[in-house]
Amino acid sequence: MPLNLASPGILVKEIDLTAGRVDPTSAAIGAIVGPFEKGPVNEPVLVTNEQGLLDNFGDPHATDKQYETWLVASSYLAYGGPLQVVRSDSSNLKNAASGGLDGSNVSQVKISSYDDYVNNGYDENTLATASIVSSNPGGWANGIKVGVIDSKADQIFSGVSTAFDGAVGLNQYVGYGVTQSLDGRVIIGSGSTSLVEHSLGTGAYLKGMITEVGNGQISVKVLSTVSAANTVTDVDYQQGGVYEFKAGSITGISTVTTGTKSATSYGANSATISDWFDAQNITLSNGKTIAWNSLADKPGTSSYAAARGARFDEVSVVVVDDTGNVTGNAQTILEKHLNLSKAKDSEYSVGSTSYWRKYISENSEYIFALGTNDLSPVGAAYSTGAGDYHLQGDFAWDQNASGIVFGGSGNTVLTLEGGVNYNGQTGISTTGALDATVGDLSTGYDIFANTEEYEVDFLLMGGASGSQEDSQALASKVISVAEGRQDALAFVSPGRTTQLTESVAGSYSVKSDADITTNVVNWYSPIPSSSYAILDSGYKYMYDRFSDTFRYVPLNGDIAGLCARNDSTNFPWFSPAGTQRGAILNAVKLAYNPSKLQRDTLYSNRVNPIVFSPGSGIILFGDKTGLAKASAFDRINVRRLFIFLEDAIKAAAKDVMFEFNDALTRNSFVNAVEPFLRDVQAKRGIQEFRLICDESNNTAAIIDANEFIADIYVKPSRSINFIGLTFVATRSGVSFSEVIGNV
Repeated sequence: MPLNLASPGILVKEIDLTAGRVDPTSAAIGAIVGPFEKGPVNEPVLVTNEQGLLDNFGDPHATDKQYETWLVASSYLAYGGPLQVVRSDSSNLKNAASGGLDGSNVSQVKISSYDDYVNNGYDENTLATASIVSSNPGGWANGIKVGVIDSKADQIFSGVSTAFDGAVGLNQYVGYGVTQSLDGRVIIGSGSTSLVEHSLGTGAYLKGMITEVGNGQISVKVLSTVSAANTVTDVDYQQGGVYEFKAGSITGISTVTTGTKSATSYGANSATISDWFDAQNITLSNGKTIAWNSLADKPGTSSYAAARGARFDEVSVVVVDDTGNVTGNAQTILEKHLNLSKAKDSEYSVGSTSYWRKYISENSEYIFALGTNDLSPVGAAYSTGAGDYHLQGDFAWDQNASGIVFGGSGNTVLTLEGGVNYNGQTGISTTGALDATVGDLSTGYDIFANTEEYEVDFLLMGGASGSQEDSQALASKVISVAEGRQDALAFVSPGRTTQLTESVAGSYSVKSDADITTNVVNWYSPIPSSSYAILDSGYKYMYDRFSDTFRYVPLNGDIAGLCARNDSTNFPWFSPAGTQRGAILNAVKLAYNPSKLQRDTLYSNRVNPIVFSPGSGIILFGDKTGLAKASAFDRINVRRLFIFLEDAIKAAAKDVMFEFNDALTRNSFVNAVEPFLRDVQAKRGIQEFRLICDESNNTAAIIDANEFIADIYVKPSRSINFIGLTFVATRSGVSFSEVIGNV
């Protein structure tokens, strides 16, 4: 290359051929789809252990043999790999909701996940009659009680006359004003309540609002003080402090009926006055109560709202497993969300919301907040008219905190109901409650067809308890997704009826080994040929601690788990089979332990036997893929080697995208890939390789077409499947050199 120097000198150039590298990409991530009792619908959730599976998706159930899929997932997790779990959809799934529903209204609502909640606008809009809905569909949430409390009232006056015009109902006696001045005068029509408190000075009084009238008692909320000079100052109730009403201090209570504005005075001098919050409880179905003052401080006005001229924005929410559906222990407190705000813009700190709907929906495991419909905030009935019979500002919740006096709902206990499981069933133990269709399961597996969004190495079929046709269709679907991805393996177990007969519900007999061999071969015969499929021989017998019984469970989760464990202890190109790496966990016995002759039949039909080996336990005794023709890719280790190489080098090739196809780019790519291949070779993955990426395969025509070509030739290492041992006996006088090679 010419230097183009005009006079004698030295030109120094740098060419960087060290840029770029190839990093291994295998993360040993599994994926499974099933009809779980709870959890988001058609939204993958990554779990790393059985407890995570339990917390997100509930228990395994005998209903419709749903335990098969659950325990397959649990079996995979036991080997150490993370698992993407998808709860399959159903048109029948519905959320439980508040509002005293009879199943005809809110029970028709289906909010599948948090994203669904946001995308469908439930974070901004209300739902008829309901303010709280379960965080995902299903009967699991039926019976949950949600306690909601704010500062609707401060004190309760008991022992007062509550006579009223018969034409007016008690529920209208809300928001009436009463006033008592320092000297005992009753100020009629002022719409306020006053307290005799000498520290306020002669003529001063405390203003409040009646929020509720009941049988012989009224509830009052403190609003402000009025000085002798008639200056009004907002104040907050202080139990035992200045700003509270005291028994014997009020000579009369003046109320004004909404609509007529007619004044009525009640005698109150002898009233017993108690703290309102101290009297509030969450009442449970067994008649027991949980005192609010044992859970939280009384809601009032947050510092955020106060700084913006707003009042009474705080609200607290408690979630209780009243029936024990969730935890197994009735009356268990699930969550406490305390001192939240009704103001949409409220924050604990910058970027940390305290707005009740948003906070609950982002942080609760059990509920979404929809609005205030069945919380019935006080306000609308007394918002206009002469005098001062109403709280200033707009009463509605879910507004910005700007000069708002938020209306109160008081103490409300909501019961969630109307949740529906699969097949329209409300109870988990009912037939069909956890029975997903092949179509619904297939839709779930289609999620993992997106290779750019979801990194997945192993696709688990899960349960195979349906009809032969359905289980075969499910197996074919899982394989087709793996084929489409070309970076994952599908793990498939034969249908349950190939090996087990259910004589009575929950009681099984095992078929003969000869029959099982025939059944398994026949079951797999229509399954498509694919090097991305791993076919196993059957079921293990394992303990289900959730039901305290033993169950037959498909082995596809275990075989995938062996591959995951192999990745962490060795490398993907090592076979996961045999006594070294093929030990099956948590297996008491096998439904089917094939003999040597039966293993021959299975292996010649693409099926990997799982066997009991004395001294070694239960092991995977084959490493074939589901490819029907003879090929290097009919072995698991070779298929996994190529997936590993292809994924890693493909990722490295992204660095070449949109660069120039010239010698510098090609050399940079080669310098990144060759060390990676040599490393795999040193770790016994490949015997020999050749990488060609130069002008021989990147011709002018290729360059002009904006293409880049690299040809990678690989001789994969092969696993030993067959061993021959020859023992030769010779006479004493014979030299070994005489017979070696001649027998």
